[in-house]
Amino acid sequence: MKKILIIDDEVNVGLLLSKFLTRNGFQVETASNGSTGMECLKNNHFDLVLCDFRLEDTDGREMLKNIKQLYPDTGVIIITGYSDIKMAVELIKMGAYDYITKPLYPDEILNTITKAIETQYALQEMRGNEYESTDKPQKEHKKQILSGEFVVGASRASKELLKQIELVAPTNYSVIILGESGTGKESVAKSIHMNSPRHNQPFVAMDCGSLTKELAASEFFGHEKGSFTGALYTKIGHFEMANGGTLFLDEVGNLSYEIQAALLRTVQERKVKRIGSTKEIDLDVRIIIATNESLQEGIQKGKFREDLYHRFNEFSIYMPPLRDRGNDIMMLAEHFLKIANQELDRNVTTFSPEVIECFMNYRWQGNIRELKNVVRRATLLSEGNEITMKTLPLEISNFKVSSYEPASSAPVNEAKEPKHDLKNAALGAEHETILKVLREVNFNKTKAAEILNIDRKTLYNKMKAINLK
Repeated sequence: MKKILIIDDEVNVGLLLSKFLTRNGFQVETASNGSTGMECLKNNHFDLVLCDFRLEDTDGREMLKNIKQLYPDTGVIIITGYSDIKMAVELIKMGAYDYITKPLYPDEILNTITKAIETQYALQEMRGNEYESTDKPQKEHKKQILSGEFVVGASRASKELLKQIELVAPTNYSVIILGESGTGKESVAKSIHMNSPRHNQPFVAMDCGSLTKELAASEFFGHEKGSFTGALYTKIGHFEMANGGTLFLDEVGNLSYEIQAALLRTVQERKVKRIGSTKEIDLDVRIIIATNESLQEGIQKGKFREDLYHRFNEFSIYMPPLRDRGNDIMMLAEHFLKIANQELDRNVTTFSPEVIECFMNYRWQGNIRELKNVVRRATLLSEGNEITMKTLPLEISNFKVSSYEPASSAPVNEAKEPKHDLKNAALGAEHETILKVLREVNFNKTKAAEILNIDRKTLYNKMKAINLK
């Protein structure tokens, strides 16, 4: 069970956070000031610290410096008010993982904490896998790069990917990462960042597919308070947040042509100006982009700027789909099982032979993301120490039955599930339609939502229900 320390002089905030995180499977301790917090850290190991920026006896800057000096592997998230955002960005550059702003929202808190713990775990694994010797034969296999959802395995495709990451990481090249949705493009971008000279600087990820045309400029470049209706506070844009580090842009092909023009100007001039400001800010940002569709095809259709494409395309990496990674499938499954056991405080140790056969034959349209969610779900549902077929989602277990198992000869009256359950039939048809559309558009969620005539949030929720998110 992961341990979290909350340092906040508002007792009610600490109490509410503690109860919420405890319900979500964390072990939590609280401290009402900086000195008490440091005492807690000296007496116990914590995986993560949530620290309010303004404390009665110190501030977030001093706390971060002290925590990182004593416990460099402990992740720190800063809790801040809107007026402290600029300082919070500075704290990220000093080593904080991220910041969350008041008022606090449960989903945002849980998502940020989960990602922070996964990142800290990945960094510890990376360090643990490094060889001490630096002679050439071992240097070629010096470490297994592990970051979030992506683990480099033993397949030929994985070894080639590892070579490309090690080749481009030390440079300052812009990188395009190509591949299907769920193959781990963001995790590879993090691996490039963590193996680069910028590894001590911020890594900022941005989902361009979720941006509206109206919000994109503010998200990229930031804005000043009062610069437009609704601008109630000064906002730091993603370029400014990533200054000195790496900016990762996912689903970049979904950006409007106007935003692409502004993006090109920023990349060329290496300067950014917030909306409503006359002050230009110098930028030193490495850009990594990801796409699951052909940008060259977008250029031909007039949807993507060719000059921007060439700015980005200094180096490209192709992410192989999970179905092409052979024995890596079970290596990844074992890795996700280990993580799920830690998260859920379970002790599931193996996969049944049927499950292994099923995993190796299933097409994994959702790739690594789908495999991770399937393993987590199965770990939760397992009654013993083995993952069996009955813990798998229907679309996977049914795939096994329909693909390479003979039909059951059991009498009709022995069926365990009703054949004419309208609710299940409707859900099954809905899930089948969603999967069909996602495959047709190569898992581009924006296009899929348009075709299905639903918004992206609804699509995300429905994908989550069938373990595709």
